Amino acid sequence: MHDDPRPVGGAALLARIRSILAARGLADTTPGPTDTTLTPDDPGHPDYHHRQRATVALARWETATPYRYRQATATHPGVIAWAQRAAVDIRDAGFLVLTGGIGTGKTDQAYGALRAIAEAGPPRFEFIATTAPDMYGSLRPGGSDKGTEYELRRLATVPLLLLDDLGTEKLSEWTEEATYRLINERYNQCLPLIVTTNLPIRTPHGEDRPDLAGRLGERLTSRLAEASTLLAFNGPDRRRQNRNAA
Repeated sequence: MHDDPRPVGGAALLARIRSILAARGLADTTPGPTDTTLTPDDPGHPDYHHRQRATVALARWETATPYRYRQATATHPGVIAWAQRAAVDIRDAGFLVLTGGIGTGKTDQAYGALRAIAEAGPPRFEFIATTAPDMYGSLRPGGSDKGTEYELRRLATVPLLLLDDLGTEKLSEWTEEATYRLINERYNQCLPLIVTTNLPIRTPHGEDRPDLAGRLGERLTSRLAEASTLLAFNGPDRRRQNRNAA
């Protein structure tokens, strides 16, 4: 047995190949530079992963959105601005309250806001959309197999919540308390909430018509007013106009 000065293993093979190529006068075999620049279509590039997140989020949005609103797009500047804030950081968005008469496009804009957030490709996209009557139905004893507290916790902690037609339900001590617990928890945790309502937050002085403060109580209305972007939608009932046009 003796020491062999020649390289062994893979190094020996590489050295042998270089020796043969050099003996034949071939070009230098020193490895050249490698282009490691990622393009937007390459996994690992930020644009690639943004598109992937947006695709998944939009699929979730469509699955959870009623068929009637699957063409919804945010067009109101205030709604668009709110959705942009929520897409960057949901805890920075606050509440979005859309008020106005029946058929003025509030629900369409609400679902459009959720769609805009999904299109932005946030790291996490999860939402629940429900009407106020359906919410109270699930919160009442026997309304859910998992119980009132479970349902309340689910609504209070989901990253995005849309509560449609708030204020249409019959006023009671129970509905006021349930709504306060839900909204107060989201307020304390800085979680966004989209509300649509046919009622103004408060009726202007001198006018005799119902408002949200009368329906839900002052302490809850105060939370909504403080933490919300309030947008009023005016105009005729677009549903009735569409029926008449048909």
